[in-house]
Amino acid sequence: MFGKNREKKIGIPGGKSLTAAKIVLAVCVLAVLAGNSYYSIQEEEQAVVCTFGSPKAVTTPGLHFKVPFIQNVTKVNTTIQGFNIGYRDGTDADGVADDTIEDALMITSDYNFIYVDFYAEYRVTDPVKALYASENPALILKNIAQNCIRTTIGSYSVDSVLTTGKNEIQSNIKQMILDKLETYDIGIQLVNITIQDATPPTAEVENAFKEVETAKQGKETALNNANKYRNEQIPNAEAESDKILQDAEAKKQERINEASGQAARFNSMYQEYAKYPEVTKKRMFYEAIEDVLPDVKVVIEGEGGKTTTMLPLDSFVTQEASSIDGNESALQEEPEEMQEEE
Repeated sequence: MFGKNREKKIGIPGGKSLTAAKIVLAVCVLAVLAGNSYYSIQEEEQAVVCTFGSPKAVTTPGLHFKVPFIQNVTKVNTTIQGFNIGYRDGTDADGVADDTIEDALMITSDYNFIYVDFYAEYRVTDPVKALYASENPALILKNIAQNCIRTTIGSYSVDSVLTTGKNEIQSNIKQMILDKLETYDIGIQLVNITIQDATPPTAEVENAFKEVETAKQGKETALNNANKYRNEQIPNAEAESDKILQDAEAKKQERINEASGQAARFNSMYQEYAKYPEVTKKRMFYEAIEDVLPDVKVVIEGEGGKTTTMLPLDSFVTQEASSIDGNESALQEEPEEMQEEE
């Protein structure tokens, strides 16, 4: 009896321990299941959920749920990323990069060697293809870029690569890479590729090309300044030209009017000359003297102390007019006297 009571005392604590262990295990399992039943996606990420080997892209940011141990989630960075091509990061004992010098050293169409450094930027556009279409899409992109770079650089002269042809070279390389990426379809897209630096293999050649570049920039500056000056002077010249034309037109009209007045005056004078030739000749003679000697006064003394003022011309004209009137009266009286005598 004493032994039975002892067995009961020993068995009761053992049963409670087993139950507690089961509870703890259940809680742990539930915690693991709960922890593996959701995932979150950030703004710069996308996820690929694989269910029994079938991948599916999840592009919406936020909290998402999954089936634990059945669905696997892989997150993919969709921000713009980049890598260098031709940069000489590490150097050997001579100070020359031994790991990337072959990437940077290229040959141009005129058989000159040149170091060209590029920087390529890309981003993931299709996370499923980026994970499952290839093992390393970024490495594939880099190999494609190196091939396109060498092909393009090989079609340009060293002068174009170092000076004026950089923008065109970058554009051609980018388009070539985009065409090849569309063919490979590995889920990434090239954003941009730029020439960071281009240098000749020797310092002497590099200095010479820098001098050429400086001279070309000076030429461009001079041309821009000349064009600016031309654009500033053209309106002024056009305005001056218009003013000269207007002045010339005004002078032309003035000369025409003056000539017309002189012609009218000549015709009027001719009509007077036809009527009274002697008087008109004298008047023209005295007008010429008055023009040459405007301040001269001429008085002619005739028979019987009678004087005639010839200049200034106004008094002479008055006297001439009086004499003309007298002559006309005399001419009119002569026929009357002749009629009376008859």
